Amino acid sequence: MQMSKMATTAEERKLHRRTKSTSSVEDREKVKKQKEAEKDRREFYEKPIHFSSESLFSTGSGYNNYRGVLNLCIVLLVLTTSRVALENLIKYGILIDPVSWVTIFVADPYNWPCVILIACSNIFILASFSLEIWLLKGWISEAVGRAMHVINCVAILVFPATVVLTVEPGPAGASYALFVYTCVFLKTVSYIATNHWLRYQYKSSGQRKAGRRKPAKSVGDAGDVNGAAQNLANGKLETQLVTYPDNLTLKDLYYFMLFPTLCYELNFPRTPRIRKRFLLKRLAEMFMLLQLMLGLIQQWIAPLLHNAIKPFVDMDLPMMVERIMKLAIPNHFIWLIFFYWFFHSNLNVLAEITQFADRTFYRDWWNSESVQYFWSNWNIPVYRWCKRHLYQPLMRRGYSRMFGQICVFATSAFFHEYLVSVPLRMFRWWAFMGMLMQVPFAVFVSKFLTGPYGNMAVWVSLIVGQPFAILMYLHDYYVINHLQPPVGQNITNAGL
Repeated sequence: MQMSKMATTAEERKLHRRTKSTSSVEDREKVKKQKEAEKDRREFYEKPIHFSSESLFSTGSGYNNYRGVLNLCIVLLVLTTSRVALENLIKYGILIDPVSWVTIFVADPYNWPCVILIACSNIFILASFSLEIWLLKGWISEAVGRAMHVINCVAILVFPATVVLTVEPGPAGASYALFVYTCVFLKTVSYIATNHWLRYQYKSSGQRKAGRRKPAKSVGDAGDVNGAAQNLANGKLETQLVTYPDNLTLKDLYYFMLFPTLCYELNFPRTPRIRKRFLLKRLAEMFMLLQLMLGLIQQWIAPLLHNAIKPFVDMDLPMMVERIMKLAIPNHFIWLIFFYWFFHSNLNVLAEITQFADRTFYRDWWNSESVQYFWSNWNIPVYRWCKRHLYQPLMRRGYSRMFGQICVFATSAFFHEYLVSVPLRMFRWWAFMGMLMQVPFAVFVSKFLTGPYGNMAVWVSLIVGQPFAILMYLHDYYVINHLQPPVGQNITNAGL
């Protein structure tokens, strides 16, 4: 029993020592944590949190990631457009009728002359080809050939305009026919100019072959990373070298007329095959986007134009501005769809069928920070033609750059007016003046607006300028065709 008591006392002492030791360790850890917490608080409050910096919206901050703001704009745009679309449906109902577009061209006999008119363009194409053959063989002099070429080119523009003004077909078919003749005119000018230079080289050098050039580097060449990437999509390019006068064949000329370009060359880059999957995608885009544009015109544009007639006839300025702003958004949507439909879908289909390898039909015009950049990149075929056959020849003759730019814009303004006024059979020069006003506007933007402000100025001109021109033509067309009294009847007798 004494032994048991001694053992119990020893265990109590051991337990007492162990408890005391644990308490001591906890105290030390607690003190340590307190010191660390105090150190953290000292470092936290003493650590500087203010530094010299700019606000993110300031240009000096260097910050440019506004993706969230862009997403907000997209959401607001979708919501606003959805509300307008719903309001349109509630107010007018469903106006879309795809069959009506087909019946217009089939039932209306005045649209068929446009088909015949387009077929007649072959007369002028063959005339330019015959003149080139006669010049090569020396049957006519250079002066006579130049005069006959000028007459033929003038006739390309005068003949269809005369037919349209005389027969008075529908504006849509007439516009398309004049567009075809405009392309034929530009291509013919390039064909004549290029062959003139080749013929001069051929006769002056005394060679039997002229115009040979080194073949362009194919996209499949080793060491060309961009070419290798394109090689996967288009296949290796084929370059079939043609020399003057071997190019003077009808096959060569009509291939050029079908190519989606306006500038003639002896050797065009060609693809070895037609990509069927790519072609089917572009054809599907053509059909779907065309139906979308026609549907938007019927459902959205037509009611707005109808409601905009009265304010423009009455010259109600506040309502005119309201109608322009109301028309701006749907018009711009359709214009963007049209750009993709024509420059990407249509031209790629034509290029794929003809195996034309140069697919640079547009560049990043949406990033334009100047008016010059926009007009140089949104329509590459026309830009290349103007630069090659108008701007550079003027520069070689010693004219100033400003004069060259004015001539380019004046030429573009003429064709804009040609494609609008002739089909509508009225000449108001709104399209012509709108294009010429791009010259002072370009100078203003380049001097006072740079960077993103210049880009916004370009977008504003595109969004507001087009609906304003459309409504001006609509006003004049309505006044001429609906408010003018019949011949021999004065305004009083007409009840106006």
